[in-house]
Amino acid sequence: MNINFQHFIYALVRILNDMSPYILLGFILAGILHVFVRPSQMSRHLSGRGWKPVIKAALLGIPLPLCSCGVLPTAIALRRQGASKGASTSFLIATPQTGVDSIAATYALLGLPFAILRPIAALAGSVFGGMAVDCSEKDKANSSATDVIAAAPHMSHTFSGKIKEAVRYGLVDMVASVGKWLVIGLVIAAIITVAVPDSLFLSLSSHPILAMLVMVVVAVPMYICATGSIPIAMSLMLKGLTPGVAFVLLMAGPAANFASVILLRKNLGNRATAIYVASVIITALIFGIAIDYFLPSSWFMLSGKQINAGTAACHLELPVFSTACTIILIALLVYSFYKNRRTPHQNACTCSKDNKCETSNDNDMLKIYNVKGMACAHCKATVEKTVNSLPGVTSATVDLSAGTVTVNGTAAPAEILAAISAAGFDPSVPE
Repeated sequence: MNINFQHFIYALVRILNDMSPYILLGFILAGILHVFVRPSQMSRHLSGRGWKPVIKAALLGIPLPLCSCGVLPTAIALRRQGASKGASTSFLIATPQTGVDSIAATYALLGLPFAILRPIAALAGSVFGGMAVDCSEKDKANSSATDVIAAAPHMSHTFSGKIKEAVRYGLVDMVASVGKWLVIGLVIAAIITVAVPDSLFLSLSSHPILAMLVMVVVAVPMYICATGSIPIAMSLMLKGLTPGVAFVLLMAGPAANFASVILLRKNLGNRATAIYVASVIITALIFGIAIDYFLPSSWFMLSGKQINAGTAACHLELPVFSTACTIILIALLVYSFYKNRRTPHQNACTCSKDNKCETSNDNDMLKIYNVKGMACAHCKATVEKTVNSLPGVTSATVDLSAGTVTVNGTAAPAEILAAISAAGFDPSVPE
């Protein structure tokens, strides 16, 4: 595969310039949602059976910019706080498929019809899946009562403190959570743009339904971020695949992967997990077919600006505002990657809640817990914030690579284990 490096860089920069203003806006909105909409607040509306909690879960999940691994602890926590299986499934389907950041980026690269249909499809699929799980659980309507665990307390903030936390979460934690997959998506899109010949997709483009089935087989097992899938979908359309096939990638890819399916089987059961995966696939195919066969093709034609963003050329324009947003986004990505590579000095130094470094000589004050289910920076931030909010905890630091959290303080191990469990993870004390 022969790649012109200059054309690759040009294509990558064009795509970045078109997406970066919307992505930054989405990250900030994500922080606001994270701070002002708590899982404990949501769970009050998601208990009980019927269509109301299912629809509420879908509507609450659609704007939240969580990936398919980041949404798992949130959904499990909702389940343990009293949300029904149907509502939990609805939340699981709707949330990773969309988000304020991915909707904004979809509009930037693929246009308004795609940006409108994406949350509509997420709503339809999540309601269908949630109701199907509810109907399959008729004989277990009261089974969740014993699963309810009190949520871990949250640190209180003033309004200005909440705004600072929202900006910090959006531009640090969220960037760290989806940044890796966003970069992968952008690189793949640029490679497709400059290296894949148009003729490769000509045979599939004449058989859209077959192409959609192939896309499902490829996209569902692997992890594709909702935002990172957008430039890939655009590049595939530029190579000849239909808008319906691109839409299947946008909906099926972010919603499921092997890791999420395994964890869901443990927490929701085989039946609910099967319904979850089937709902994602069926909804993506139905909307993909509708786009290709029933909706006006003119709605989904890429504009000249979008085509220029996805095609390599010998000339590169750098608008001031878009370029500034791209530079800021790249700086945030570099910082998040650097931050994620840092490992805690578990036996020498820990960072307290006020970010001051403290050395502990009392081994009884320092405890390490195994935590299963952590997969990204969002998971890391959730565990650290949950444990740090407990009385008696001086500091809590997560090591993602080791799957552990190091806790310094006098809080009882049982309280720490219960808080982490209530947050949606599986903690244990090393033997």
